[in-house]
Amino acid sequence: MPGHAAPGTPLSVRVRVWSSYQRHCLWDIERAFRSLKTVDLDIRPIRHWNADRVRSHVFLCMLAYHVEWHLRDALAPLLFHDTELADARAERSSPVASTEPSDAAKAKKATKRSADGHRVMCFADLIDHLGTLTRNTMRLSLRGTHRFTLYTTPTRLQEAAFKLLQIEHLRVQ
Repeated sequence: MPGHAAPGTPLSVRVRVWSSYQRHCLWDIERAFRSLKTVDLDIRPIRHWNADRVRSHVFLCMLAYHVEWHLRDALAPLLFHDTELADARAERSSPVASTEPSDAAKAKKATKRSADGHRVMCFADLIDHLGTLTRNTMRLSLRGTHRFTLYTTPTRLQEAAFKLLQIEHLRVQ
């Protein structure tokens, strides 16, 4: 168990170990591995009997988690995540002391709005909202050979998300 040390280990060593544990976000890594084994990514190789397929499946799941981690980091201002958590952890008197949510995180939770006035939501809901952008190929009924592409107009929230991701919305439709 992280943070546990052998009896007789000096307190300063245990504090350094615990601080290192927190600094490297190992809690997030442990949560990821826990979610890999459960319903989040469900990597248990139920349908794979070949060793190469099992390794490929686990690799793709880890890659998916890596992409999700970067998306959550980039989209944090639009999510309920505390964007000032690192600063709050740095100001603690002890690395084992709990960290209080920042004022910005409390305001996000209370108002359900970001500092920019955008609606704040959980990651899954934001991804679902981004998924409503579509590219439609339209065909005129008079002449079946005439086609044009019609793009949906992004909402203010979708525009903000793509700005945080530093990509243009037309490139992903």
